[in-house]
Amino acid sequence: MSTSLVRPTPVQSLAQDSVVYGAVHLDVTDRDRALQFWSGLVGLELLRSEPDAVHLGVEDRELLVLHPGAVAPTPRGHSGLYHLALHLPSEAEFARVLLRIAQAQYPQAPTDHIMHWATYLWDPDGIGLELTFETLDRFDRYGSDEGRPFVVDSRGARRRPTDQLDVQEVLSHLGDRDISRPLPAGTRVGHIHLHVGDLAEAASFYSGVVGFTPNMQEPLIGMADMTAGGSFPHRLALNIWQGQGAAQRPAGSAGLRHFELRLRSQSELDAALARAEAVGAGELIRDPAGNALTLGLE
Repeated sequence: MSTSLVRPTPVQSLAQDSVVYGAVHLDVTDRDRALQFWSGLVGLELLRSEPDAVHLGVEDRELLVLHPGAVAPTPRGHSGLYHLALHLPSEAEFARVLLRIAQAQYPQAPTDHIMHWATYLWDPDGIGLELTFETLDRFDRYGSDEGRPFVVDSRGARRRPTDQLDVQEVLSHLGDRDISRPLPAGTRVGHIHLHVGDLAEAASFYSGVVGFTPNMQEPLIGMADMTAGGSFPHRLALNIWQGQGAAQRPAGSAGLRHFELRLRSQSELDAALARAEAVGAGELIRDPAGNALTLGLE
């Protein structure tokens, strides 16, 4: 069986979803330093540059917009972005960026979530990034034991959801060891994880207004997972790890400006916009924690 059937690319995986991500907009303190991280290290390509916006992405998609001008790094103890996740289209491309980060001796945390490989790192302003390769062929379902989540893998074994990644197995998929290549076409924003002030309120908003589907909610660990209707169970994650009732970051600090969500049809978009208007949202929609998003058409 081909790898593409066992482990679909992000484009194939997202095709099942009713809601997909456009670009994520970030406020950053230093334009050149942010570009060195997001382009030089991570591998996003510079698509175009404006005085107040630097557009980055891959050959077939804009993924990130940097807005220089923040005067302080991302503060802790506030609602906002925990991390955005870029999903890579193959084992080799995930291995390539993992190796590039390692050879640059930039701190990262390779992790095996069973349903996907991941590595985590922070940009110079403290903005979180996860790089991901989906491995749903290894995943069966979530479980919980007295509020402690676990994963059941495809062989029926109970696994921790945050095992250490087998880096050598990952790197075995990279034949050429060329770490100079940028992130390839087909890379996508595959999920976003947000800090919120109230888990139930945020989950209700993203299901009732936007159209995500609740998948897992564990109040004892303060986290919820949501799907977008397809097979990948982790399209939007919410947590209260910065504190119940955590307010938005102070004005002028780095962090999430807003993120773009796109629906599949005009009728779905019109319905979502009507639901947003009914709860008092403006053109820039804010969830109950103050995280901002826009709705558009895919």
